[in-house]
Amino acid sequence: MDKKPTTRKGPDFCSLRYGLALIMHFSNFTLITQRVSLSIAIIAMVNSTQHDGPSNVSTEGPLTDILHNRSRSFKEFNTKTSVYQWSPETQGIIFSSISYGIILTLIPSGYLAGIFGAKQILGAGLLISSLLTLFTPLAADLGVILVIVIRTVQGMAQGMAWTGQFTIWAKWAPPLERSKLTSIAGSGAAFGSFIILCVGGLISQALGWPFIFYIFGSIGCVCCLLWFTVIYDDPLHHPCISVREKEYIISSLTQQSSSPRRSVPIKAMVRCLPLWAIFVGFFSHFWLCTIIITYLPTYISTVLHVNIRDSGVLSSLPFIAASSCTILGGQLADFFLSRNLLSLIAVRKLFSFLGLLLPSLCAVALPFVTSSYMATIILLILIPGTSNLCDSGFIINTLDVAPRYASFLMGISRGFGLIAGIISSTTTGFLISQDSESGWRNVFFLSAAVNMFGLIFYLTFGQAEIQNWAKERTITHL
Repeated sequence: MDKKPTTRKGPDFCSLRYGLALIMHFSNFTLITQRVSLSIAIIAMVNSTQHDGPSNVSTEGPLTDILHNRSRSFKEFNTKTSVYQWSPETQGIIFSSISYGIILTLIPSGYLAGIFGAKQILGAGLLISSLLTLFTPLAADLGVILVIVIRTVQGMAQGMAWTGQFTIWAKWAPPLERSKLTSIAGSGAAFGSFIILCVGGLISQALGWPFIFYIFGSIGCVCCLLWFTVIYDDPLHHPCISVREKEYIISSLTQQSSSPRRSVPIKAMVRCLPLWAIFVGFFSHFWLCTIIITYLPTYISTVLHVNIRDSGVLSSLPFIAASSCTILGGQLADFFLSRNLLSLIAVRKLFSFLGLLLPSLCAVALPFVTSSYMATIILLILIPGTSNLCDSGFIINTLDVAPRYASFLMGISRGFGLIAGIISSTTTGFLISQDSESGWRNVFFLSAAVNMFGLIFYLTFGQAEIQNWAKERTITHL
């Protein structure tokens, strides 16, 4: 059954848990800007004579291609910075290396965060990623192999940082505020994508491309100071939390207490259909999201035939919509729960339904409105915006069904998402290389079909009760 806490409500936006959400928002902002910074800087890093090769099928290759074309508008780059003779194939390897690094650490970092504490795991991941970002310009001078190694290790560090967050929320987020808190934290990634797309080129023009890495690497180091100073693994040990807030959080989590564990019930997890519903939801969600993030500048440029500078600005707009919808969705989800308007599972399925169906409808409509500039832009903004409503659905469902293993399961979930992203990017590159018009239509129809499969599977098997294998068990010693 969906149980709702009966404890009195603690302090709200001035509370420590909301401060934690803001710091985590800043951390996610930092991580995504460090990940995308190379996509912007490579315009100036690579000699334009190297841009004539075929499109690469890596997850960020098409984004690289469209950015390469912008080099015609950037002839005033600082000539004192280095230029590297990297072929499109080499650039594709560099870009994809960070995704493979993330996959390598998603599952083990989630497990380790549950044992050693998410503060140390997440903080270490953020610090390593920031230091490697600062080191990237020097690595580029030393050789492309070192850049690939740096990006892979940076991906591993970011994998540690992404998954450790849910271990913290399992101990800090009251059930009626989970959607709200996690949406505030998660919106940092969308906001970071918007900022790096808007200012990355300007920084490169004004100061030189190395300063993209220096600025956002330094911001990450500042974020680390805040993280290790303010964040604690649980409210019990935080020296600055008020007694009222501590009692409220602890009492609201009495049904979902989390104790140290020696093993993970893998067999029970494999047999658990509600978990598979979450995994399939992640796969479907990331399939379309990755296509939008990776191919949006290409689509705007080739279909709408706008100049590349306008394409960059337009490409950043959907991320503002995504950030706003993430926060608004979290507020609305917790409003339904706090007013007892809907049960927990109803809220999770409602927002999963909206987050998978609405972007699918927009994607299917896109090929039919290409003659209308305004309609196309509106649909492109709505796809990531409505898709992020899933953040209040299956995205945080692991906190409901298995809070003790939330971080470990989030690692597996994101692994499914990354695999979907790699497959969808490769498939999209193949389809549009055959024929642009019919290729884009097939891309969007296929994405809608994948979303519909994930939606039906989640609506059928999704649950919100703590699973038996995830409950606390009291062991009596004779």
